[in-house]
Amino acid sequence: MKVSRIRDLLPQYGQHLGARYSPRTQTAYLTDLSLFAQFLATCDVEEISEVKLTHIRAWLASMSDEGKSKSTLQRRTAGVKGLFSWAHTSGLITTNPTVGLKSVKVPDTLPETITQREARELMDSLHSVAAESDTAVSYRDLAIMEMLYATGLRVFELCNLDLGSLDRARELVRVTGKGDKERSVPVGIPAWKALDAWLARRSELVTERSGNAVFVGEKLGARIDQRVVRRIVHGSLGLVDGAPDLGPHGLRHAMATHILEGGADLRSVQEVLGHSSITTTQIYTHISSARLKSVFDQAHPRA
Repeated sequence: MKVSRIRDLLPQYGQHLGARYSPRTQTAYLTDLSLFAQFLATCDVEEISEVKLTHIRAWLASMSDEGKSKSTLQRRTAGVKGLFSWAHTSGLITTNPTVGLKSVKVPDTLPETITQREARELMDSLHSVAAESDTAVSYRDLAIMEMLYATGLRVFELCNLDLGSLDRARELVRVTGKGDKERSVPVGIPAWKALDAWLARRSELVTERSGNAVFVGEKLGARIDQRVVRRIVHGSLGLVDGAPDLGPHGLRHAMATHILEGGADLRSVQEVLGHSSITTTQIYTHISSARLKSVFDQAHPRA
């Protein structure tokens, strides 16, 4: 007898997702679908064959009323479409109710980031803090900030760096990104210097829990947590007057924007950031264009 209740199908569908997506993406989709199943229960619908397009649209509408962002609605729409496409292909349903369902269009918004001047001021301030305090933690935080800005790594990629990932001979760092895809990212001289300064002090924080982690926490010595890195970034940006309050992803945006402004081509930026599609990278051309327009408006006498 085939399982047909949505709640009971989710573990099986999770295995299907696991073969195609990263654990992070898999968890996000399954969490969304669990919320969908909860909503259907309020409509007295549990069997997947009972779900109609009207149910799905009602769920999406309820989230829109709650003020959910368009990107959240887009992801949850994709999650539901994926579930029913899989169910239809697997023979669990005879018709797919999501065939006529359109994804919410998410406008191209320009991610907030810092200017090149603010980036220089930020790093200069952090170097001063590290030199004055002369602690292992201050040198670790400096290295984290320099690496995030130099490489554009995602925060989980930075936290997962091992000592063996550092290729000094070629001035590269080997990274495992989304979908367990590996890539090599170049590292600039200032970031290497900051990294060397931290590694020279790393032994002061190392414990039996440290393993080969490049960055470790100050309390237990275990691999540094993403939440700690976010606090470091927020706190560091507070050193620069007028700089926006950003997280690690803001430094990723800054790196991509600044190297494009410096003349890098889009394909190279795509490789460095680890985007599977160049469409994702293209938003940074919009940022650079927007800044160019802003400069033009301010500087041209007949703008």
